[in-house]
Amino acid sequence: MDLEKIEGLVKIIEGSSLKQFTYKDQEVKITMSKLDNPPVVAAGVPMAPPAGAAAHEAPAPEPQEEEKMFITSPIVGTFYSAPSPDAAPFVKIGDQVKNGQTVCILEAMKLMNEIQSDFDCEIEAVLVSNEQKVEYGQPLFRVKKL
Repeated sequence: MDLEKIEGLVKIIEGSSLKQFTYKDQEVKITMSKLDNPPVVAAGVPMAPPAGAAAHEAPAPEPQEEEKMFITSPIVGTFYSAPSPDAAPFVKIGDQVKNGQTVCILEAMKLMNEIQSDFDCEIEAVLVSNEQKVEYGQPLFRVKKL
Protein backbone atom coordinates (compact mmCIF):
# COMPACT_ATOMS: atom_id res chain seq x y z
CA MET A 1 0.00 0.00 0.00
CA ASP A 2 1.47 3.35 -0.96
CA LEU A 3 1.58 6.57 1.06
CA GLU A 4 -1.09 8.29 -1.07
CA LYS A 5 -3.62 5.55 -0.32
CA ILE A 6 -2.87 5.77 3.40
CA GLU A 7 -3.26 9.56 3.33
CA GLY A 8 -6.57 9.12 1.51
CA LEU A 9 -7.80 6.71 4.19
CA VAL A 10 -6.79 9.16 6.93
CA LYS A 11 -8.74 11.98 5.24
CA ILE A 12 -11.82 9.79 4.87
CA ILE A 13 -11.70 8.74 8.53
CA GLU A 14 -11.12 12.32 9.72
CA GLY A 15 -14.23 13.46 7.85
CA SER A 16 -16.40 10.62 9.12
CA SER A 17 -18.05 9.81 12.43
CA LEU A 18 -16.03 6.59 12.79
CA LYS A 19 -13.91 6.38 15.93
CA GLN A 20 -11.82 3.41 14.75
CA PHE A 21 -11.06 1.87 11.37
CA THR A 22 -9.10 -1.24 10.36
CA TYR A 23 -7.93 -2.07 6.84
CA LYS A 24 -6.34 -5.43 6.13
CA ASP A 25 -5.08 -7.05 2.97
CA GLN A 26 -2.54 -9.80 2.26
CA GLU A 27 0.51 -7.67 3.05
CA VAL A 28 -0.56 -4.98 5.52
CA LYS A 29 -2.94 -4.29 8.38
CA ILE A 30 -3.68 -0.67 9.33
CA THR A 31 -5.75 0.35 12.34
CA MET A 32 -6.66 4.01 12.82
CA SER A 33 -8.32 5.51 15.88
CA LYS A 34 -9.41 9.06 16.59
CA LEU A 35 -7.74 10.27 19.78
CA ASP A 36 -10.12 13.13 20.60
CA ASN A 37 -12.42 10.65 22.42
CA PRO A 38 -10.36 7.59 23.44
CA PRO A 39 -12.34 4.43 24.22
CA VAL A 40 -13.31 3.85 27.82
CA VAL A 41 -11.40 0.91 29.30
CA ALA A 42 -13.09 0.80 32.69
CA ALA A 43 -16.54 1.99 33.58
CA GLY A 44 -17.77 2.73 37.06
CA VAL A 45 -14.31 3.06 38.58
CA PRO A 46 -14.14 6.03 40.97
CA MET A 47 -11.78 8.76 39.87
CA ALA A 48 -8.84 9.81 42.03
CA PRO A 49 -9.30 13.08 43.95
CA PRO A 50 -7.99 16.18 42.16
CA ALA A 51 -4.36 17.13 42.76
CA GLY A 52 -5.43 20.18 44.79
CA ALA A 53 -7.55 18.15 47.24
CA ALA A 54 -7.14 19.14 50.88
CA ALA A 55 -4.52 17.10 52.73
CA HIS A 56 -6.71 16.85 55.86
CA GLU A 57 -9.37 14.73 54.12
CA ALA A 58 -9.44 11.12 55.25
CA PRO A 59 -8.18 8.65 52.66
CA ALA A 60 -10.82 6.55 50.92
CA PRO A 61 -11.40 3.18 52.59
CA GLU A 62 -9.93 0.15 50.89
CA PRO A 63 -12.52 -1.54 48.65
CA GLN A 64 -13.83 -4.83 50.01
CA GLU A 65 -13.77 -6.43 46.60
CA GLU A 66 -11.84 -5.70 43.43
CA GLU A 67 -13.12 -2.90 41.20
CA LYS A 68 -15.04 -4.15 38.20
CA MET A 69 -13.21 -3.69 34.89
CA PHE A 70 -14.75 -3.82 31.44
CA ILE A 71 -13.74 -4.13 27.82
CA THR A 72 -16.00 -1.65 26.07
CA SER A 73 -17.05 -1.00 22.51
CA PRO A 74 -14.93 1.68 20.80
CA ILE A 75 -17.55 2.05 18.02
CA VAL A 76 -21.23 1.58 17.22
CA GLY A 77 -21.77 -1.72 15.42
CA THR A 78 -22.84 -5.34 15.51
CA PHE A 79 -21.10 -7.70 17.98
CA TYR A 80 -19.75 -11.04 16.77
CA SER A 81 -18.23 -13.44 19.30
CA ALA A 82 -16.49 -15.62 16.68
CA PRO A 83 -14.71 -15.12 13.34
CA SER A 84 -17.44 -17.10 11.51
CA PRO A 85 -20.83 -18.62 12.40
CA ASP A 86 -19.44 -22.17 12.67
CA ALA A 87 -16.21 -21.22 14.53
CA ALA A 88 -15.59 -21.27 18.27
CA PRO A 89 -15.88 -17.90 20.06
CA PHE A 90 -12.72 -15.82 20.49
CA VAL A 91 -13.14 -15.94 24.30
CA LYS A 92 -15.46 -17.46 26.88
CA ILE A 93 -16.01 -17.02 30.62
CA GLY A 94 -12.90 -18.04 32.56
CA ASP A 95 -10.46 -17.50 29.68
CA GLN A 96 -7.27 -15.61 30.43
CA VAL A 97 -6.66 -12.96 27.77
CA LYS A 98 -3.31 -11.36 26.93
CA ASN A 99 -2.78 -7.71 25.99
CA GLY A 100 -3.50 -7.37 22.26
CA GLN A 101 -5.52 -10.60 21.99
CA THR A 102 -8.68 -10.38 19.89
CA VAL A 103 -11.82 -10.81 22.02
CA CYS A 104 -14.56 -10.15 19.42
CA ILE A 105 -15.41 -8.51 16.11
CA LEU A 106 -17.57 -5.41 15.67
CA GLU A 107 -19.06 -4.81 12.26
CA ALA A 108 -19.58 -1.17 11.34
CA MET A 109 -20.51 0.01 7.86
CA LYS A 110 -19.64 -3.39 6.35
CA LEU A 111 -16.15 -3.27 7.92
CA MET A 112 -15.09 -5.97 10.37
CA ASN A 113 -13.14 -4.46 13.30
CA GLU A 114 -11.21 -6.84 15.55
CA ILE A 115 -11.52 -5.65 19.15
CA GLN A 116 -8.47 -6.45 21.26
CA SER A 117 -7.85 -6.37 24.98
CA ASP A 118 -5.73 -3.45 26.18
CA PHE A 119 -4.41 -5.43 29.16
CA ASP A 120 -3.95 -8.95 30.53
CA CYS A 121 -7.20 -10.09 32.14
CA GLU A 122 -9.61 -12.93 32.84
CA ILE A 123 -13.09 -12.91 31.29
CA GLU A 124 -15.70 -12.91 34.08
CA ALA A 125 -18.81 -12.31 31.95
CA VAL A 126 -19.84 -11.77 28.33
CA LEU A 127 -22.35 -8.90 28.53
CA VAL A 128 -23.78 -8.97 24.98
CA SER A 129 -25.24 -11.61 22.69
CA ASN A 130 -23.89 -12.64 19.31
CA GLU A 131 -25.14 -10.36 16.50
CA GLN A 132 -26.41 -7.79 19.04
CA LYS A 133 -26.18 -4.10 18.14
CA VAL A 134 -23.84 -2.23 20.50
CA GLU A 135 -23.23 1.44 21.23
CA TYR A 136 -20.01 3.41 21.69
CA GLY A 137 -18.69 2.86 25.22
CA GLN A 138 -21.05 -0.04 25.94
CA PRO A 139 -19.43 -2.74 28.12
CA LEU A 140 -18.89 -5.96 26.15
CA PHE A 141 -17.01 -8.05 28.72
CA ARG A 142 -16.59 -7.80 32.50
CA VAL A 143 -13.01 -8.74 33.29
CA LYS A 144 -10.62 -9.14 36.19
CA LYS A 145 -7.22 -7.58 35.54
CA LEU A 146 -4.29 -9.98 35.98
